[in-house]
This record gives sequence, structure tokens and C-alpha cells, in this order.
Amino acid sequence: MNHLPPILKASHLNTGYFAGKQTQCISENVNIKLHQGKLIALIGVNGAGKSTLIRTLSGLQPAISGEILLQQQSLFDYTALDIAREISLVLTEKITFSQATVFDLVALGRQPYTNWMDQLQAEDINAINQALQLTETEELKHKKINELSDGQLQKALIAKALAQDTALILLDEPTSHLDLSYQVTLLKLMQKLAHIQNKSILYSTHDIDSAIQMADEIIIMLKNKTIQDTPCNLIEQGIFDDLFHHADLYFDKQKGKFVIK
Repeated sequence: MNHLPPILKASHLNTGYFAGKQTQCISENVNIKLHQGKLIALIGVNGAGKSTLIRTLSGLQPAISGEILLQQQSLFDYTALDIAREISLVLTEKITFSQATVFDLVALGRQPYTNWMDQLQAEDINAINQALQLTETEELKHKKINELSDGQLQKALIAKALAQDTALILLDEPTSHLDLSYQVTLLKLMQKLAHIQNKSILYSTHDIDSAIQMADEIIIMLKNKTIQDTPCNLIEQGIFDDLFHHADLYFDKQKGKFVIK
């Protein structure tokens, strides 16, 4: 039982988009808590609104309604700079400055702390080097971004998030397009950062089997609600049984994974 207050808490949150006077609601009644020292997987069927939720929790887009508390204060009262000092965000969008080096990319994580000329001070250099060391990307720091594999790029983006020195890291499908070995490496890295560096890490994924094995908690997005618990409790409650409705697919409680008939 975690007795400390959550870093982030969302209550009765509705997410989606505004188009003029119209609103398009993607997910409804989201209630979640993100605590320090936890690796939390966010899962749901296609179209459940995982990416939209992550962008809303990060302040990148407004909520339709509901409440988000960041460090026990309303997220909507924070400035963009204040949020950047509390939340690191890793998206799957293509990087446009591909001729920059990995060091340059990781250094961008220090922007919330540098002066108006973006000059790196000694503490910034130390934070960058520590992030490279923790993610085991030191040997890549002089490589250009367009020379990296997908797995190396994801590790560099996590290094950037670490250099940002925030309590909460949000990642949108960080393991997509990676081969199995890099998926495992990345998940192990995120698990280590949560447990050893005491970060709160929320990542969205389609890989439910690995989430059950690696995550401390799983948030499942259903049509009108969210369910958050440990993988073991979710299995015992039979939550995964009803996640997908397919005649040739079922969840095997003994194996803790989905099985094709």
C-alpha cells in the first residue's frame, strides 16, 4: 500500500477534441493515480484513447471535463514551463532535426532550466551525462539521430526525459516498431528507472502479455471507465476475459496471457 499522495491523479476525466462549438469525446470517466516508484502500463483496444489520454495528462491538449491534480494542485493552473519541470513526455512523432547528435537531443531535456540563451551550465552537463549513463547510451552521444536504430532512438528519448529531471515520465507506445530483444531491453530500463530512480512511469502499449510480466500496475481503458490494479489482481478479477471479444481468442489465467484457440 502506497501511503504517499500520488504525483498525478485524474478524477472523472473526459478526454477528446474541440471543433468549434462541438466536442468529440474519446474517453470518459477516467480515474487513475500515478505513484512514485511505479511502472504503470496503459492498455485498451484500438480507439480507446490511450494517446489522447497521455497528451491530456501532460497538458499538451485540454481536457473536455474533469480534474487532473499534479503534485496535489490543478494541472490547469500550471504554466507550460512549470509542467515541463514536473512531467517528461516521450511521443512517437517523427524527429525533424535528424542531423543533430544524441547529446544535442538529450540536452533538449534541460530547456526548462537553462537561461533565455539556452546555455548549458555545469549542472546541466552533469544531468545530461548521468541520463546517458543510466540509459547506457554514452557510446551513442556523438552519433547523429538519423544514424540510430529505432531501439537506440527510444533509449535516447528516454535519456532526454531523464535529463529533464521530472518525477513523472509519460511515454506513448515506446516499444512499437521494436524487435523483441529491444522491447525487453526498453521495458527493463523503464522498470529500473521506476524502482531505482523512484520515477513514476506511465507507458501505453498494445503488448498486454509483457505488461502483465513487467508492470507494477496496469490501467485498462474500457468504453466508459478505467480500471487500475496490479496484474495479479486484474487476472484474479477476470478483467482480461472481457477485454477482447473474439471467438478464437481467450485469456488463460494459469499462463497469464492471451491464447489463440
